[in-house]
Amino acid sequence: MIEILVGTVLGIILGTISGIIPGVHANTLAGVLLSLQVALLAVLGPVALACTLFAALITHTFVDAIPSTFLGIPDAETSLAVLPAHALCLEGNGEEAVRIAALGSACAMVIAVPLSLICFLLLPALQPYFDWWIGILLVAAVGWMLVTGEAPGWGLAIFIVSGILGLFALRYAFLGWHMLAGGSAILMPLLTGLFGISVLLTASRGKIPAQEFRGIRLDDRVVVKSSLLGTVAGIAVGWLPGLSTASANGVLASVIGYEKDRRAYILATNAANTANAFIGLAALFALSRMRNGVMAALSELTLPSMGELMVAGVLAACAAYGITVWFSRSAHRIGAVDSLALNRAVILFVVLLSIILTGPFGILILVLATAVGLVPHFINLPRVYCMGAIMIPVILWSFGIMWV
Repeated sequence: MIEILVGTVLGIILGTISGIIPGVHANTLAGVLLSLQVALLAVLGPVALACTLFAALITHTFVDAIPSTFLGIPDAETSLAVLPAHALCLEGNGEEAVRIAALGSACAMVIAVPLSLICFLLLPALQPYFDWWIGILLVAAVGWMLVTGEAPGWGLAIFIVSGILGLFALRYAFLGWHMLAGGSAILMPLLTGLFGISVLLTASRGKIPAQEFRGIRLDDRVVVKSSLLGTVAGIAVGWLPGLSTASANGVLASVIGYEKDRRAYILATNAANTANAFIGLAALFALSRMRNGVMAALSELTLPSMGELMVAGVLAACAAYGITVWFSRSAHRIGAVDSLALNRAVILFVVLLSIILTGPFGILILVLATAVGLVPHFINLPRVYCMGAIMIPVILWSFGIMWV
């Protein structure tokens, strides 16, 4: 139990740090920790290190609402949610937006943990059917996003181009330096370029108005409905390969609408983000499949039981809720931040990290991914179409077409 608590506390600290730094994902943190695996194992042991990684992931899903709301700089998984959250911030309601996001994540924890256990027990027997149909389901999901989008032609073009880039990155991942097995490290510059640096380069740089908290203006029925919608969406995309929280957010946008009901959408998308993290752990234990970089890092370790890691995740979620609310109370100080200097510092940090983890080939992928990630901004489309970088390789895998 001592190892679980030590790992959880360390994970909460690291997840808070990665969450408040814009453009940095928990996957990046996992890559760094795994690169220090030998030293950390000697100090912490495998149980504490595993709990650190999972607690950091859960904590990150709460705290990343801070830069998304106040700086207009989203995490890769919450690129759609930044629109209503930052809009509320520009109206002086940034603290409310962050508290709504934290509430959505907390509700997801309550719902997702038992649902993850049910999926762990019941769904593995049905997985061969899921694998057979996953390509068709992904094509249908992409078709739905395109049909409900504002510019299907441009959306399809971005999806295909990002897919080609994803195929190229995975096919030649051996050219990069490896910190994660199977070429997973190359996903860091790929996804960071598509959803991180491209966002930082176009992030809002204006002055943030004075913030005032007037309470959370959501009916209880809306909280329950949005929490359930978001959690179920996060569970679904977390179990099925090739989909991500960004995909779930795209579907939620068509159901709730981030312009029509901004507060409900913020709650639902953050619920999906946290639920996705919990179901990813169940998929790792049930299917030995890695749904994100943290799960890939965990697969390299001698793991404790799923129950022990779930305990670490629940404890981290409880602490992360309080941390996120505490940060939101400091919203009045955010106007003093030089967002341009901060953006440049984060970009430099990510570039240096890409060099360390993946070498020159990783920098090439980072540059190409950033160029592709900028296109949606210029034509005013959501970056969810850039998920082709992950979805197209999975679709080809499902249809038996090998690319690596």
